[in-house]
Amino acid sequence: MKAKEIRNLSAEEIRTKVNDNREELMKLRFQQVTGQLTDTSRLRTLRREIARMETILAQVAKKAE
Repeated sequence: MKAKEIRNLSAEEIRTKVNDNREELMKLRFQQVTGQLTDTSRLRTLRREIARMETILAQVAKKAE
């Protein structure tokens, strides 16, 4: 998801997506440990998406102050 798309979402929607991505990341980590994960690049992209969303949430919160 691009930053521009994330900025169009509400803060609550972003938090929901962050939680969903964290759950998916946890599942992928378990798959990696058990040797079932084939697409290891998905871990990196998910971590970056989470960081991008967290950054935008912080910017929104700072702007609201």
